[in-house]
Amino acid sequence: MPELYQLAVLGAPSDQQVLELEQIVAQAVQLFGLQLGRDVGWEVRPATFNPNQQRSSAAVFYGGIAAPLANVPQLLRSGVPLLPVVSDPSRVTAEIPESLRPLNCLAYNAGGAQRVATALLECSGLLPRQRRVFVSYRRNEAREAALQLFDAFSARLFDVFLDTHGIAPAEDFQAMLWHRLCDSDVLVMLDTPGYFDSRWTSAEFGRALSKGISVLRVGWPDFTPSARTATASRAELLPEEVDAGTGRLADVAVERICLQLEAVRSESHAVRTVNLVSNLRNAVEMIGGHVAGVGVNKAVYIQLPDGKDVVVYPTVGVPTSTTLHDATTNSPDRSVAVVYDHVGLHPRWLGHLDWLGNHIHSARWVKASEAGWEFADWEA
Repeated sequence: MPELYQLAVLGAPSDQQVLELEQIVAQAVQLFGLQLGRDVGWEVRPATFNPNQQRSSAAVFYGGIAAPLANVPQLLRSGVPLLPVVSDPSRVTAEIPESLRPLNCLAYNAGGAQRVATALLECSGLLPRQRRVFVSYRRNEAREAALQLFDAFSARLFDVFLDTHGIAPAEDFQAMLWHRLCDSDVLVMLDTPGYFDSRWTSAEFGRALSKGISVLRVGWPDFTPSARTATASRAELLPEEVDAGTGRLADVAVERICLQLEAVRSESHAVRTVNLVSNLRNAVEMIGGHVAGVGVNKAVYIQLPDGKDVVVYPTVGVPTSTTLHDATTNSPDRSVAVVYDHVGLHPRWLGHLDWLGNHIHSARWVKASEAGWEFADWEA
């Protein structure tokens, strides 16, 4: 099976630095049932790093005197997150290539391999808080299977939304459901014969597509799928894998669905991030600015037409006050923006974001659809 995630170590790391980083990353991904070098690609000092754009990827660049550059310029242009690592902040000019200097550097003498590993895992979407899944199903046809998959996904450290588990009784159910859908990487649709007969499951499917959220179709046996699911990834069930009496799925089917979910989730995370960065790049270039690259914390470093630098944090999913706090603290001496897609978010949440923006001025919210407009008059 092809690699689900792709990571690389570039530049001039010592053998000891590579070993320490590899051990930490391997232990981290093992918690998800993944193996470094098999499910998670691991390239050390490659001549070139060419990740699949449909796989979540990131690279760390260890600086040094005449550190080999590999294909860093191409990676910067394509939006692959690059994490420059310097031995000491005072050594940036000596150790980091000029093309990487606009990006924030990680100081190895302040956190060592653990800090580098955490930043690398965050940029590739391999931290537990980043793994969000929405299960869409008809209760009268697939309730037991949905509960079974909820347990299986949760065991692999996915944050799973299931309507019977994820919304408090006093909440506006439908508005909160759309809000949670917007915050998910993958919609897992349990495609039973009556799935598209329901207004709500039909809308969940359609709105996931409209938000660019990948869909994993779990197809019930002996059932012809709707043409609407042509672009979805598929996990087909065999007749013997669905218990006719209880509605539960065979263990082998659950394991297969979990593995496929991991692949679809990596693709979704990669594609949504690439789309956000690409749209941001287009908006900035349209007004005469340019994008220097993507660095630590997936920060996008842009320069506006008047020469002003802005650090932009694109948010895939629902932004929070923590998003604003992290953006500010990660770039304390820079002009900072948090770009997000507002469509589908809970109206009360949008009001909360507006309130935060009016009271906190160290960073600014920017709606993705209005990025060019906002950056054209950034100082206003």
